[in-house]
Amino acid sequence: METTSPPDDKSCCHNSNNGPNSKPKIVVIMGASGSGKSKLAIDVASHFPIEIISADSMQVYQGLDVLTNKVPFDEQKGVPHHLLGTICPNVEFTAKDFRDSAIPLIDEIWSRNCLPVLVGGTNYYIQALVSRFLLDDHAEPLEANSFMDNHGDNNERPDIELESPDEDCLYTYSRLKDLDPVAANRIHPNDQRKIKQYLTLYSHLGVLPSKLFQGNAMQNWGQADSLRYDCCFICVDASLPALDLYVNQRVDAMVSTGLFEEVCDIYKSNADYTRGLRQAIGVREFEDFLNCWNSQSQELPACPELLKESMHHIMNSSDEDQLTLKLREAVEKVKLNTRRLVRRQKRRLSRLQMLFGWNIHFVDVTSCLQGDSDNSWSVNVVEPSVNIIKSFLDTPASAEATKRDVEDTKLAERDLWTQYICEACGNRELRGAHEWEQHRQGRSHRKRAARLRKSGILSGLTNHTSVD
Repeated sequence: METTSPPDDKSCCHNSNNGPNSKPKIVVIMGASGSGKSKLAIDVASHFPIEIISADSMQVYQGLDVLTNKVPFDEQKGVPHHLLGTICPNVEFTAKDFRDSAIPLIDEIWSRNCLPVLVGGTNYYIQALVSRFLLDDHAEPLEANSFMDNHGDNNERPDIELESPDEDCLYTYSRLKDLDPVAANRIHPNDQRKIKQYLTLYSHLGVLPSKLFQGNAMQNWGQADSLRYDCCFICVDASLPALDLYVNQRVDAMVSTGLFEEVCDIYKSNADYTRGLRQAIGVREFEDFLNCWNSQSQELPACPELLKESMHHIMNSSDEDQLTLKLREAVEKVKLNTRRLVRRQKRRLSRLQMLFGWNIHFVDVTSCLQGDSDNSWSVNVVEPSVNIIKSFLDTPASAEATKRDVEDTKLAERDLWTQYICEACGNRELRGAHEWEQHRQGRSHRKRAARLRKSGILSGLTNHTSVD
């Protein structure tokens, strides 16, 4: 690969890992969907010899290039990309799979005297890779899809495909609470993904999920004191209104460039939409429309151009029949669910910084998303990011600073799992000081508390109780 990087940048990358106890340096570009992470990474390649590792749980799969917003080959500008469209779409690529794939890639990239740059919005992938202990041989991260890899005494991953529990095994919080109250107390009652993980674990192995939190696993959970790499975290950030508007516009652009064709190609009635690429936002949302299409005994055009023309005719029809309404509703669902994803990603980034002690550099792209000039992107986003990376590469890790970060993180970690009950909000249940503090500062809570104070009721309530 040809690179525009100056020679001193190459030597800087090479020398930054010298030293008997130094960790390999990597750059991690994070941020919400639509913020411009990939664009920034490719622009950074003009200043450093880099190779990009995609940390996106949907872009890792083959297919749905438009829907998952993969960077087209001609826009990659010769920068090598890894784990981008390489995995079979029908398999489940867990956080552990990502870790096991990314570690040797990072070693190979460094052997070529290049800087590894992770780019993506799947924060639990990134967390799994850089945190030694979150994915040890006995405990998967609570946000990953596979809880049972490497369970047992050996270090080899069993080559089996997990089946779903029996049909009469309901994935309910109450069932988990009856089965394992200790594990139930560690998760939110509405967190269906984690509830399903715990019950699946018990169904297959007969092991109580709480066993995963005994001994070293519990002691190490959530701590950020032993990162696998020396990391430079850059978050491409923007205001929610700017991201919402951009997401809506991006979905409209996808509709014009092949979204319908991709969905029709992958859609299968009664398929499993909880595994592999079919989990992607933008697939399941079209199920009602496609069922409506099939119920009218219509066949989808085999020719992509005819299919595209047919879909756009339905979308823009003035008749507003059932088919048109279903299609428009599907597009709006894609926008809504993407906006919800943006909010989850921003919350997780905040949690990584506040509870896990990650030193994240935030670069604001709000003005760029709102239509400022290309020069604004260069001056306000690329240049600050390049300066952050240069400083990172030139500065050796400080043992004292690392120790201080560890102590701060341990203080925050003490209250990750305390259960809080907000009596003022109808005994709403929250987990950890961070979630409680967010709830306490929320507009709804403050309004209810103000009303109760005026009526004199709040004085008889404790406002919240905590249960360890």
